[in-house]
Amino acid sequence: MNHQDLQAAAHEEMLGNGFHPDFPPQIQTQIASIRAAAPAVPGPAVKDLRSLLWSSIDNDTSRDLDQIEYAERQPDGTTRVLIGIADVDGSVQKGSPIDLHAAAECVSVYTGVETFPMLPEELSTGLTSLNENVDRASVVIEISVTADGIVQSGQAYRALVRNRAQLTYSGVGPWLENGSAPPKVAASADLQQQLKLQDDVAQRMRAARFTSGALSIDSIETTPSIANGQVTGLQMMLKNRATELIEDFMIGANEVIARLLSSRNVASIRRVVKTPERWPRIVELAAALGEKLPEAPDSAALNNFLMKRKAADPVHAPDLSLSIVKLMGPGEYVVERPGDPPQGHFGLAVHDYTHATAPNRRFADLVTQRLIKAGAAAYGAAELDVIARNCTLREDAARKVERMMKKRIAAVVLSNRIGEVFNGVVTGVTPKGTFVRILNPPAEGRVVRGEQGLDVGDQVQVKLLETDAQRGFIDFGRTS
Repeated sequence: MNHQDLQAAAHEEMLGNGFHPDFPPQIQTQIASIRAAAPAVPGPAVKDLRSLLWSSIDNDTSRDLDQIEYAERQPDGTTRVLIGIADVDGSVQKGSPIDLHAAAECVSVYTGVETFPMLPEELSTGLTSLNENVDRASVVIEISVTADGIVQSGQAYRALVRNRAQLTYSGVGPWLENGSAPPKVAASADLQQQLKLQDDVAQRMRAARFTSGALSIDSIETTPSIANGQVTGLQMMLKNRATELIEDFMIGANEVIARLLSSRNVASIRRVVKTPERWPRIVELAAALGEKLPEAPDSAALNNFLMKRKAADPVHAPDLSLSIVKLMGPGEYVVERPGDPPQGHFGLAVHDYTHATAPNRRFADLVTQRLIKAGAAAYGAAELDVIARNCTLREDAARKVERMMKKRIAAVVLSNRIGEVFNGVVTGVTPKGTFVRILNPPAEGRVVRGEQGLDVGDQVQVKLLETDAQRGFIDFGRTS
């Protein structure tokens, strides 16, 4: 399959999983009216924060910029962190054609060969994206972080902002780890100082979260290498200090917004990961590696185990993390009404957590943005129930599309390696089969020979028997 075939396959997968990847005609009419509207100007309820040294950090290919960041130390030893979020609600009215389409799709889908945006690209990469050197309306989430990394308090307000530097994880991360600075950073001592401050407070926030029991998950993300219209390989996208910086800031911001909505007695959508039902299997995995976990689920003990294994065996740490994630189960969206006990997020070790930082890419975040701005007048609890269920279902569907496209792409990459033996880890045991992930190249397939007795987390050697890119099949036989 060539690149065009894979793009067509991605479109087919979207349709097969209930998405509507082609925007209806009436959306263009709405885009024209949004484009014709007067540009944002700061009014009495809108702060003008364009003079601050804002910057964004994202993937190399990202064009839908949802957030920018700025930090400053305070005389009392705390650090004030500002996170500007694209004010999508300011352009997309509730109930409008674009909003109804976004409510049906719920999420942007990234297939590696094509992106299917939740919002039309004229908005998500243009008018509502926090692009470099343009004035944009935003909702700023301000958090106060103590010297020991605790998120102390927070607030949210509307502001006009200007992204001074669009940066990338691949450029900023190595520099923060004592590598060379990317050109935009090298050219500005003030930007260097600002990013170092952001990194410092983010690392303290991370340490505080780990102390509270948050999990340090090493995931393996891949992106295809494409040359002359052909997929030529798979590149691993590893975490670095820049990805951690953004991750820590977003977790802090989402936690603050959840608390803020609770304090206002507003029903809201929460992102939860429940206590793992398969905890006994996690305990078994640890025991097989010579470690003992408590019988009752304990996120702090689990994180200590993961950190210890990462230090002892960094090569296989992502495989172990993947097994733990599979055994924990996926996150879901639920509605929390005033007075309800918080359900919490096991993996992040927080009691109050929502999604508020990516309104260009996730509908739940756009809904939360409206709740921040208008409170209970924006949505009723029953309406939120419907939205939360649909967001969970659509996110599950998006994962299926992305997983299938990863399989198709990997099948193309592995098509000339039939008969080779690979080290792998079992990632799933379902009625549909037993699945294994190999490390190099990072790809997942089904064990069709010798799969009996395998369970999630088992380390195995497998031989590549067959690939079928059209169906996304990668078949392995167990050799040990």
